[in-house]
Amino acid sequence: MKTSAFLYPWDVVGDPDAPARIAALGVRQVTLASAYHSTRALTPRHPATRIVTAPHAAVYYPPDEKHWAGLGLTPHRQTWTAGDDPFAVAAEALTDAGLEVHSWVVLAHNSRMGQEHPEASVVNAYGDRYGWAPCIAQPAVRDHLVALAAEAAARPGARGTELESCGWYGFAHLHAHDKVSGVALGDAAQYLMSLCFCPSCTDGYGSAGLDPEELRDAVRRALEPVWAGAGDTGGGWSGVERLLGAELAATTLRYRTGVARALQEAAVGAVRAAAPDDRFQVLLHADPAPHRTGANVGVDAAHILSVADGVVLPCTGGDAAREAVLTPFAGLAGVRAANFGVVTGMGGSPGTLESDARHAASLGADQLRLYHAGLASGPDLEAVARALSRLAR
Repeated sequence: MKTSAFLYPWDVVGDPDAPARIAALGVRQVTLASAYHSTRALTPRHPATRIVTAPHAAVYYPPDEKHWAGLGLTPHRQTWTAGDDPFAVAAEALTDAGLEVHSWVVLAHNSRMGQEHPEASVVNAYGDRYGWAPCIAQPAVRDHLVALAAEAAARPGARGTELESCGWYGFAHLHAHDKVSGVALGDAAQYLMSLCFCPSCTDGYGSAGLDPEELRDAVRRALEPVWAGAGDTGGGWSGVERLLGAELAATTLRYRTGVARALQEAAVGAVRAAAPDDRFQVLLHADPAPHRTGANVGVDAAHILSVADGVVLPCTGGDAAREAVLTPFAGLAGVRAANFGVVTGMGGSPGTLESDARHAASLGADQLRLYHAGLASGPDLEAVARALSRLAR
């Protein structure tokens, strides 16, 4: 199976040995960040640094002023990696090492936007703003994300792209100094806490036949047992129906699914229009449960594969987790890339990569993704190289 490793530009810029080291793992491709959210990252092998702090979402190339003319929401350039275009520098070095480069574009996850334009953020049923989560129902946000997808995806040197967070983002967020685990919020409660009540969404609920204030009250009532410690918030979509009621839950999902599909179709179309040729591959990071939010956005399997060339699916977490995300795509045409964490300290399991990959292949996966070659320790990378060597036999 074709295998790609995730990298940041700073993993390569300033480290002349990085491309050969990555190629020696046995991967054929690198998925290289061109637009990414804020983060703090370890660089365990870089000759000049050990920690990179990206304080806000940014692009890793010089944005084209003409491309952004007339749009109120525009991207910020990064300042923490050397050079005017670190994506291009890294992509060229990786290509020279024989690796195919695909861009990695994070869309609806942007805390800088939430700080500068709080009105653009998701607002929950209690009136709290999620500054990290732009609301994709807002026209200005949607226009920004489509423009970002087109520009950040089709960078010179890239032969394809992977769009992350191309849909609804919500409550779940790896935030600095997070203090939100005092009450366990399962899948159903996460959905209710991710429903947006900004002006665009309240209008949208009205168009869908819902009274926004009645919906807001229903969400709060449904969550009351959760805050009291007596609520069952698991059960996937059936759990949402149990908390909110089947008809009300279905109407919210129908509205949100329509908004997400419109964004995905527009973003993929914009990428294809900007791509150098029709061989440019467009994949989405996705989850086949349509109500899910986050980096791996909830999708309908058949619809998303009618829009994009394929999906990247979260497969770390054991056999059941892989089966849950891969089985809905069985029999459908399109790339199904199984994404495995290979950083032990971040919950990955490089030691079981071979058996995990074989199990994923038996479920229909035809490519592998490894998260994340720049963050992994030396022993983790050695385990990856052994696993890929055995898989190639």
